[in-house]
Amino acid sequence: MTVKLSRISLPLKLTFLIFSMVLNCMGLIILQLSEAKITYSELGLLESFKDLPIAFISLFAVGLINKTGTKKALISALAIVGFCCCLLPFIAHFWFYKVWFAIIGACFAIGKICVFGIIRNNISDEKSLAKTMSNVEASFMIGIFVVNTGFGWLISSRYSEFWKFGFLMIAALSAVTIFLLSKADLSESRPLENKNIFSELSGFATPAVALFLGVIFFIVFVEQGFNSWLPSFYKNHLKVNSFFALQATSFLAIFSYVGRTVTANIIRRFPLRGYYMTCMLFIVALLAAILGIQYFESADSRLILFLFPMVGFFLSPLYPVINSKMIAQVDKEKVNLFTSLIVIFSSLGSSVSSIIMAVLFGNQLLTFYPLYILSSVILLFVMSLIYFSVSKRNNRK
Repeated sequence: MTVKLSRISLPLKLTFLIFSMVLNCMGLIILQLSEAKITYSELGLLESFKDLPIAFISLFAVGLINKTGTKKALISALAIVGFCCCLLPFIAHFWFYKVWFAIIGACFAIGKICVFGIIRNNISDEKSLAKTMSNVEASFMIGIFVVNTGFGWLISSRYSEFWKFGFLMIAALSAVTIFLLSKADLSESRPLENKNIFSELSGFATPAVALFLGVIFFIVFVEQGFNSWLPSFYKNHLKVNSFFALQATSFLAIFSYVGRTVTANIIRRFPLRGYYMTCMLFIVALLAAILGIQYFESADSRLILFLFPMVGFFLSPLYPVINSKMIAQVDKEKVNLFTSLIVIFSSLGSSVSSIIMAVLFGNQLLTFYPLYILSSVILLFVMSLIYFSVSKRNNRK
């Protein structure tokens, strides 16, 4: 039975909006700290301080959420994020960015498990799940747009030295979201009682789940190449100023938001597999066009400025669509545990991608950026085909 989520959709969307802003300020921070003579090798590892805590804490977060309840765990995570945002403007040392991202990453792991658990606990069929997840995940794209546009305006103004004070607005939004959550009547999922988490994980040790987690890894792997490093590619290779470089990610976020919103409204009309693979084909076509322009017309053509963000329209639906398809098959009692696996492989995909990007940028191999992205997408395409084939075969049994 599907329960309407209208009464709780706003705090869930605001939660993803907040986490999106604090996670995706990485592009801004990389841009600002690189001008402060922090090396790309150090900046590449900074991403790991965000992603690895997400991976490590996810399994343990399940037990915490089961003990405290989804609502209290989510409120606690948002409160810590708000507090960290209040501290950031007043501490200038590079080590603090590492600690800050580690704490933010841990809170995101808890928050994402809570949000996915709430949605799964109220919705059963995969197309309704896809619709709801696309709507909630769309707010994640808005967060990317807001943080890059807002901070982009700030660092290009006469108040640029005060750019870190923009995080106080995120702290204020966290307080508003906590208030809304405290008033919301949330349905709590039934926890796994007296069962060892690691023994329960063995139930997910199937080829279909392994392939699914591989697909999740590479979707985030590709997304990370865009979200955190596109501004630096625009500035260092296409020679645009810092403000416009940040707007590259903002335009990417707009197209991604539209992609997820359109998906939420039309997904019921199409088979999930067909919709997913169609999006993948369009991504390959756009990246091939970018490569063609770069190698046969001009390596720094301004047309590339506008084609890269368009990829977001087709890339953004992949994550919620593939997640909803798999989560719909998981028992409600195990959804928190399964979501922790999604969070782990998502964070690993993000971290590995950023380390590789740091090598490309550190060695001045920016010419290969589009080729690197296209190669990753082709690998994702092949893995997705195998996953859908195995999943279809299992459903016939």
